[in-house]
Amino acid sequence: MSHSVGFIGLGVMGRPMARFILAAQLPLGGSLHIHDLERSRVTELLDAGAVWGQTPAELAAACDTIIVMVPEIKDIRSLLDRPEGLLAGTVAPWTLVVSSTCSPQEVRDLQTDLTAGGHPVTVVDAPVSGGAEGAESGTLVILMGGEPDAVTPVQEILSAAGTATLMGPLGAGQVAKACNQLIVAAEVVALAEASLIAERAGLDVAQLFDVLGRGYAASRVMEVKAHRFATHDHSPSGPAKFMIKDLRAVAEEADVTGIRTVSVEPLRAVFGDLTADGLGDYDTSVVQQFIESRSKPAPE
Repeated sequence: MSHSVGFIGLGVMGRPMARFILAAQLPLGGSLHIHDLERSRVTELLDAGAVWGQTPAELAAACDTIIVMVPEIKDIRSLLDRPEGLLAGTVAPWTLVVSSTCSPQEVRDLQTDLTAGGHPVTVVDAPVSGGAEGAESGTLVILMGGEPDAVTPVQEILSAAGTATLMGPLGAGQVAKACNQLIVAAEVVALAEASLIAERAGLDVAQLFDVLGRGYAASRVMEVKAHRFATHDHSPSGPAKFMIKDLRAVAEEADVTGIRTVSVEPLRAVFGDLTADGLGDYDTSVVQQFIESRSKPAPE
């Protein structure tokens, strides 16, 4: 089916997602309306047929589905409530797709507040996993939560950017993403520590991860980030500081469900401390640099 899709948040993850959605919608007679802080960042999409919206309100007036990929729930609420925001342009019912990583309760509260305010907006949560590599290749894992009737058309749209799976009611996508981020955070820290131990012992880290990648230690995180640990390349990609809010969401959901975790707080401390040290804007592999900075000098 064709859809009038809006997309706000066209950064490292959002821009390639929007590109795949645009390519899928145009042949069907659909459209992609985009808004960003800097029009110059989205020239490629505009040249390919996307429609520029001067304000979020313009998108809400033109679209039946709007996807937001911004850092936090406060940014989403700002997009909704500010002058010329999404709610200012709301005329007919539409679906707000939260692809940002938030806590499950934040998404549920958002729907509650919209309903209480009389706004004809249905929220679907659809956070993604796969990193910049998955976004660029159109192979993201998209974790969805919401009512089936609302989710089905959104699945059709997002399937252009990866595999979209309904995990349960509203918030379930964020629960799944929280679990994902807990695993990823633990793997990144373990890989960083292993790389430094191996390196100081005289091993070739690239060779080590190549070999370990054929055994039980194999993971997508190792596959994608092995070269970063081998070369100490922590150039910006997915900012490490985002793990602070992601792991906070894990802690909150663990508390709601009564689970006494043993790894969450140490992991929160790692990403909180490295961000305090000024490393938060680098790739999550910067954990390696953080650990090395707090370690004893290498033996002579």
